[in-house]
Amino acid sequence: MIKYEFLKSNHDWDSVLTDCRASVSKEALNKEPSTTFKKKILLAEHSCIRNILIRWKWLEIPYWVAMHWVRHVFQKVVSTQRNDRQDNYDREKAPQDAPVTFTGTANPQNLIDAFRKRLCRQASAKTRTYAEDFKVRFHDIEPEIAEVLVPHCIYRGACQEMNNCGWYNGFLARHPEIDIHTTLQERYDIYNKEFYETHKEGI
Repeated sequence: MIKYEFLKSNHDWDSVLTDCRASVSKEALNKEPSTTFKKKILLAEHSCIRNILIRWKWLEIPYWVAMHWVRHVFQKVVSTQRNDRQDNYDREKAPQDAPVTFTGTANPQNLIDAFRKRLCRQASAKTRTYAEDFKVRFHDIEPEIAEVLVPHCIYRGACQEMNNCGWYNGFLARHPEIDIHTTLQERYDIYNKEFYETHKEGI
């Protein structure tokens, strides 16, 4: 089982709305925006969404999986393997699955970009499991943000990988209601409905 700790979200939706209004010379409303606004601004990926910061921790994550997440652009801290700082194992001989602690601090844009890759079926299955588990658990905390964490094919409406795994073709076959008139929000809603129905029991 994945050992996950949600540390905090500043949940600063007030400042997201305030900065959006300031960009068009409007006064602050000093309130949390509606769900509709949150969904629209997240899909638009306007810079104001970066005001929100999320912190989480993965405990005993295999080192090689942590290194996949380290490649993405957000603040992260991985517990050291230096022999003069820990005595759990010899760093010179440590296997790739040696457990480490990974702490991440990211804004919604960081998460959108990272999860496009880590929810992809071409990502390592183990690493994808961490992405899926995060998406499931985070939905209870920031549902609007969790629902814009989608694989690249859902994000783009097509597979852009050099080696197509065929998952998106199967998704379209399962959902013939998707056509050229389907909006981005509708495509995300269909994906999320399927995702959460197939992950009711968690990861």
